[in-house]
Amino acid sequence: MDWKKERVLVVGAGISGIAAAKLLKKFGAEVSLSDAKKREDISFDLAELEKAGVGLELGPQTEALLEGVTRVLVSPAVPVKIPLIQAAYKRGIRVESEIEFAYELAEAPIYAVTGTNGKTTTTTLLGLLMETVYPVVGVGGNIGVPFCEEVLRAGKKGCTVAEISSYQLEATEHFRPKAAAILNVTPDHVVRHGSLEVYQQMKEKIFAQQTKDDFVVLNYDNEPTRSMADRAPSTVCFFSRLEKLEQGAFVENGELVMRWNGVTHRILPVNELKIKGGHNVENALAACAVAFLAGAKPERMAEVLRSFEGVEHRIEPVTEVDEVMYYNDSKATNTDSAIKALESFPDGHVILIAGGDDKMTDLTEFMQLVKKNCDAVILVGDAAARFKEAALSNGIEAEKLYEAGYSMEKAVDIAHKIARPPQTVLLSPACASFDMFTGFEERGRVFKELVRRLKK
Repeated sequence: MDWKKERVLVVGAGISGIAAAKLLKKFGAEVSLSDAKKREDISFDLAELEKAGVGLELGPQTEALLEGVTRVLVSPAVPVKIPLIQAAYKRGIRVESEIEFAYELAEAPIYAVTGTNGKTTTTTLLGLLMETVYPVVGVGGNIGVPFCEEVLRAGKKGCTVAEISSYQLEATEHFRPKAAAILNVTPDHVVRHGSLEVYQQMKEKIFAQQTKDDFVVLNYDNEPTRSMADRAPSTVCFFSRLEKLEQGAFVENGELVMRWNGVTHRILPVNELKIKGGHNVENALAACAVAFLAGAKPERMAEVLRSFEGVEHRIEPVTEVDEVMYYNDSKATNTDSAIKALESFPDGHVILIAGGDDKMTDLTEFMQLVKKNCDAVILVGDAAARFKEAALSNGIEAEKLYEAGYSMEKAVDIAHKIARPPQTVLLSPACASFDMFTGFEERGRVFKELVRRLKK
């Protein structure tokens, strides 16, 4: 690719957009970066881009930005339905995501993970499993590391593992991973995509360009995901926590096993996993399936699984205060993820902190489990009023509901005042975080800092 002939407009001053703009400029392309925000509202330092010679076009995004442009690279946070991107399509300008750009740069196999929930844990674990196969492993994408940088780091002899969101898949046409895992599909991001059907279609783009020489790993226990096997052009490998499969990764007699081409490989007992909950058994099965298909040996995978303690913000133990354990599950940005967290505490007695930037999904199943497993619920953020109404309509007593407004400090203070052994305090918001924080990472770290102050 002769990038010196390209004039690229990068839309969106986020982590991936900034990284791509830097690389494109380094490769010799003429590059401009556009963001609808004013400079003072952008959380990243743009001085390095300016120094490199990247043009900045901040504020109103008019069609004039497309004059002379040969490519548009769109950041995940930017929907392709905005007028600027639609105008690019009408002009016949190629529009691509950073994931597609990274795919063009890659010289080694790509292993990709998508799904509504479990992506970060599975991607992180898969990266460690791949280290038993490849000398260099890049891990990036929606996990917070620009994927384009990781494919370059992996070079020709390594591989890259990518967490891929539906937002990133929206602007892909040619992306073709060697193996892709789809963990599950449940209601989420309907506001962005317009419907659950379109959301699922975005997920299926991860295998759309594959052939029979490639693999797609699908969750047999999740019907929308299982049905993708009918449309996948690649070789299908199922995983299941609940069913014994003729071929694939599953649980048998309390062990994780992989059965492929008539041979059963026993990996390790489920009770030796350090990560908590049935959903993490599924994540481990998916990661093992992809790694096995990439050449990982079961005994080496077992070593990794025994030492893997999970990822930050996903049912992460924080500390014990007055004999009460506090957990940070800030990454639970939807009800399905929060349900999985609550199911990880089958003995109940949870003091739950929930709420935030409301995704307007149905709350019935979530609130039924809250009623069963929670002694109290502390509500925060934009979603508090709707969550309270749903809690009451599902039979949760009013005296078990507390409101902390837009203050995580107040929420932690309430939890500390009411929690007693054997109760557990769990931040599992079932909401996005943008009403109060820049992202779930900041929300989780603020929560952890507030909890740790309780011990001082």
